[in-house]
Amino acid sequence: MFRLPPPETSPAIRQRLATVSDRLTRALKGSRPADSSTTVSAVHDPRLTQLVRAIADHNTPLWPRLDVYSAQADEYSRSTWVYVAVTRIAEAAALVPFGVQQIVDGQRIAVPDHPLERLLRAPNPTMSQFELLEATFGYLELNGNAYWYLASDDHGQPAEIWPLRPDRVRVVPDRSRYVGGYVYLIDGQEIPLHADEVIHFKRWHPKDDYLGLSALEAAAMASHTDQAMATWNDNFFDQGKAIPAGILTIKNMVSDADFERIKREWLESYGGKQRKTAFIRGAGEVGWANLGLTQQESDFVGARQMNKAEILQIFGIPGGLYDKDATYANASAARETFLNDTLWPKLIRFSQKLTQHLAPFYGYGLSVQPEDVRDNATELAEIEAARAFLSVNEVRARYFRLPAVAWGERPAGTALPDAPETAPLT
Repeated sequence: MFRLPPPETSPAIRQRLATVSDRLTRALKGSRPADSSTTVSAVHDPRLTQLVRAIADHNTPLWPRLDVYSAQADEYSRSTWVYVAVTRIAEAAALVPFGVQQIVDGQRIAVPDHPLERLLRAPNPTMSQFELLEATFGYLELNGNAYWYLASDDHGQPAEIWPLRPDRVRVVPDRSRYVGGYVYLIDGQEIPLHADEVIHFKRWHPKDDYLGLSALEAAAMASHTDQAMATWNDNFFDQGKAIPAGILTIKNMVSDADFERIKREWLESYGGKQRKTAFIRGAGEVGWANLGLTQQESDFVGARQMNKAEILQIFGIPGGLYDKDATYANASAARETFLNDTLWPKLIRFSQKLTQHLAPFYGYGLSVQPEDVRDNATELAEIEAARAFLSVNEVRARYFRLPAVAWGERPAGTALPDAPETAPLT
């Protein structure tokens, strides 16, 4: 758990963090001083640089594999179903509002319009809350990692939030603190960052202690196969002819000039960029023989549907959401599965990270909670069935985690719907 610095040292630390915050904020906004010497002095904070370098001397700094990140970005832009899965998850998560609660005597009390909540609504001058959360959850799905840089104000509290591209962030391990800091690479400049300035969201990785595993890595084979099939299909219909590869046999003896002319005219009309056609001349009429399998023979449509189902399943997207033959009941069940089993755990992981690393800047006993988006139709049906057997207070405690009220001993099924809310029993 993050601990605020002692009062006697906090002004110096806050001043150092504010300096770094201003520097990186300028870098992220694309602002650079005209004088190159000023740029160097603005980028390198001697104390923080020495700290990060001292840690790096004893530990191997972990740069993400740029080729992997580049491949992940390419998959998102080229693979239909990867794009659909990542976009649906990121946009669905970005729509969820987050609130702040104060924990008092084990009870969670909502704190409306808390400064942390206001910061999430307007994270920086160029981004909205939706854009920040969309980028964060998108990075998590594609790369397994997402980073926030917290730009502090004069009082040491976060004033702005900037998402950092995962391929530009290096984690600096530390034997005593686990993470000693971060290094952000931009325009060829390495900017050292204090560990408390960065929030690192990550998925679980069974073979890496510091970096997360993305769902795309598990879906890579299915995505590559689907893209290869799409490319083959594009080549098959190249120039709109849809003529498969084959052998054109010219059995009549023709001159070399005529033979070359026939090949040229055929390739110009039917050859396409990658279609393979062999030419054989001999005696007799013209003949044609197909090479390879046709789309029907290779079950092309079925194979692409299998790739689609595998990719969506890995990302946690129920097939019924995008099945053209799905009934209303199937689509409703798929939506409930997506909200309950896919989106909700991601929101909980994200909100707990904010509670652990962002909320302590505003005091202790604060918790960040997402709005409950789970489909509760089943629970409501259970409550309706239990109304005849449970009291109001029992329903409040079991299903809503609310304290007892003075009038709550009556059966829930006979309680007046407009019964006044009174203070909890003490």
